[in-house]
Amino acid sequence: MIKSAFSFIFLIIYNVAFGSDTLIPIITAQNALILRIDQKKNLSTIYYGKKLANATEYVLIPQAYRQSIDYSEVANAAYTTSGSQNLLEPAITVTHADGNNSLNLRYVNHEQKKLENGATLLTILLKDPVYNFYVTLCYKSYFAQDVIEQWAIIKHTEKSNVLLQKFASANLHIKAKSFWLTQYHGDWAKEMQSETSKLTHGIKTLDSKLGTRANLFQPSVFMVSLERPATEDEGTVLYGSLEYSGNFKTDFELDNQNNLRIVSGINNYASTYTLKPDEEFTTPAFLHTLSTKGKGAASRNLQEWARNYKILNGNENRLTLLNNWEATYFDFNESKLKELIRDTRKLGVDLFLLDDGWFANKYPRNGDVAGLGDWAPNQKKLPNGIGTLVKEATDNKVKFGIWIEPEMVNPKSELYEQHPDWVVKQPNRPEHYFRNQLVLDLCNPQVQDFVFNTVHNLFINNGDIAYIKWDCNSVIYNAHSSYISNQSHFYIEYMKGLYKVLKRIREKHPKVPMMLCSGGGGRVDYGALQYFTEFWPSDNTDPLERIFMQWEYSYFYPAIATANHVTDWGKQPIKFKTDVAMMGKLGFDIVVKDLSKSDLLYCQSAIRHYNKFKDIVWFGTQYRLSNPTEADVASMAYINNTKTKGVIFNYLVNNRYGAGSIYPIRLKGLDRQKKYKITEICLYPETRSAIDEEKVYTGDFLMNIGFNPMINAQRSSVILSIEQI
Repeated sequence: MIKSAFSFIFLIIYNVAFGSDTLIPIITAQNALILRIDQKKNLSTIYYGKKLANATEYVLIPQAYRQSIDYSEVANAAYTTSGSQNLLEPAITVTHADGNNSLNLRYVNHEQKKLENGATLLTILLKDPVYNFYVTLCYKSYFAQDVIEQWAIIKHTEKSNVLLQKFASANLHIKAKSFWLTQYHGDWAKEMQSETSKLTHGIKTLDSKLGTRANLFQPSVFMVSLERPATEDEGTVLYGSLEYSGNFKTDFELDNQNNLRIVSGINNYASTYTLKPDEEFTTPAFLHTLSTKGKGAASRNLQEWARNYKILNGNENRLTLLNNWEATYFDFNESKLKELIRDTRKLGVDLFLLDDGWFANKYPRNGDVAGLGDWAPNQKKLPNGIGTLVKEATDNKVKFGIWIEPEMVNPKSELYEQHPDWVVKQPNRPEHYFRNQLVLDLCNPQVQDFVFNTVHNLFINNGDIAYIKWDCNSVIYNAHSSYISNQSHFYIEYMKGLYKVLKRIREKHPKVPMMLCSGGGGRVDYGALQYFTEFWPSDNTDPLERIFMQWEYSYFYPAIATANHVTDWGKQPIKFKTDVAMMGKLGFDIVVKDLSKSDLLYCQSAIRHYNKFKDIVWFGTQYRLSNPTEADVASMAYINNTKTKGVIFNYLVNNRYGAGSIYPIRLKGLDRQKKYKITEICLYPETRSAIDEEKVYTGDFLMNIGFNPMINAQRSSVILSIEQI
């Protein structure tokens, strides 16, 4: 049944145009994804691109192309099967109860409805004509942001179990003369390294088989540019990502007709899934947004969508903090921590975060070789427990947060001694450690309870815990669960277990901020971020490196979700470090008492400025002005929604002689008719600005000619405030 009047009009139009064929439109503010049901009840994609002014002309699109023959007649299937007509990479592969490996899916019905949050959900039921095997394709579209989430619900009523060999979330089909893929790679402290290449015939695969910390080498986010590599403000580009924290796989297949097929979902590596009769298998959502106005527009769509619909409390306040990790590492006691808490108040941030090393007694957590899993406060370091630190924070009018890594265990721990069966390991093979630890088996409900209670008890036993830093440092070696009988289900059941725990925590503690950390940026995805308020991009906090990392992350994630800390990494002055960290959610990881008088004054002043403009950074519109990979200067602007105020961050990224802002930097996002004044803020003590703050500029001038922030070796970081007069 079609509930949308718009869809009803389409149905009338296209029934006339195609005879018995029907088009199903998925329409957003700028784009259209058009599906077609042909006379044989095949569901295919005939268009994904800029919305046409005349809706009746979508019927003309297929006949406009004169490409080579599609021998299979299903190359553009909306969800490609295997074992029958298809000759290309399938979205789904099954072995039926009778051992047959073929699958066809035919249209049965569809329904479209408006959701309470303003999104629209389209569901399309498909069935095999021979077998009682069903797939429901789900398309959740967000009109204003041009964002679509796709997933599949797989079910059967055959006499016995069916084997799912592959089970993708989405299968896109796109036409263009050429395609350019921007992908990312990395390692610890080297996250979000970008590469762009032209897609050639065959299949290009992005995937992870790490089990946990899945993004360590290969994050799931990507861009595909059509016709030519998109620039910041020009070109057609598709952003995509799987909303999943475990093993993923995305295939890009340029087929014999020169069309691009994108198939994305859970990685089916070592994961054949046995589906019982009447059981439903629901895939994670595949997220995508299309822009015909370059990469900047696509990222702004995605950032707005994330704040409004996905990231936990995405439109609410965040806490600035002081972390003890680089100040103390594992070497601290109660008096030292109380001193740091007093420094938190002195610095002017909101919260003190106690990092690793506060727990375990039989095997004290004095390094990363022992104690993980034993979540009792260390009596030698903290004889009065965590509660006394919470009270100290309260007395100093700051909040208290704490680090945990509840998914992992050191072999040298009481937990490991008591529950060796709770650990992920092969029974007949030697253990292999990642950072001296193993992964707890979240397939096991008892382990799920343990992890939940680890977090929950922190709140029950210690009063006002105001922040959690959730770490995950290990990948999965020797994948095996002593709890489940079918080891092919392991990777999937582990992720189900993790999400169950996170859901339970959020039901009990819905508002407490939590940082998603994974030895740096090893787990950054929208599947997890629905439970977290922010993520840790990298353990590499060198501010020069962070400029590049934060730049790349900003294509897919909003500033409010990006946790940036000022640390001892890098040789740059404290002003440069702090200025870089203020491009997201600000934190400090320094020894406050070791700061010079001027450095302390700068940090205190910068925090006061940050508290005045942070709402613009968190909730405003982001514009990339000068790319650090292409120029001597990196420049990023955040403009409020009324275009009356903004903040512009500028940094020198090239130390060669004479490097700096030789040319003016063109601004974006302003009102051409309005007049603006530009002021330099966050000045280091006893320094003066080099810019003329008395001049007035029109938005037209600033966006066509630009403004020079006067960046050079002596002024390596400059923050500007722009305000309408």
